[in-house]
Amino acid sequence: MSAPVAPMIRNAIPQDAAACAAIYAPFVTDTCVSFELEAPDTEEMARRIARYGTSHVWLVAERAGQVLGYAYGSPHRDRAAYASSCDVGIYVDPAAARQGVGRALYGALLPMLAAQGRHAAFAGIALPNAASIALHEGMGFAPLGIYREVGWKLGAWHDVGWWQRLL
Repeated sequence: MSAPVAPMIRNAIPQDAAACAAIYAPFVTDTCVSFELEAPDTEEMARRIARYGTSHVWLVAERAGQVLGYAYGSPHRDRAAYASSCDVGIYVDPAAARQGVGRALYGALLPMLAAQGRHAAFAGIALPNAASIALHEGMGFAPLGIYREVGWKLGAWHDVGWWQRLL
């Protein structure tokens, strides 16, 4: 059996909003991976793509015209001194997991953020999440610490670990 064809990575466009929303929704509704309580609809996802695609970068991975996942940078904090730092997020359709989609997305996203003058990228990971930790550490992120019981979702408290990579 041959390996899957590498995905094409490109800048997201408004027409990707429905696919991104569909990938993200189960992470919101069925897991603690996202701390959002309601999945954003297509219109809200289009607004996010426009906002972060302009201020930072929003990329999608696709194969044969199908969006397999997305990754983006966003502001780390509001105060001006944080402007050279960013948060990153990545979501991959579970059907495309373990096919190199996440690595391909971050492999494109992180250099693009660096080219914008970003100095450090931060990733918050709801714990436990061995796959996300492995991806981030495999991409050079180092653990910083854990916010204990920082989010209440699905009837329980959840920790968030923070990872950092200097760009």
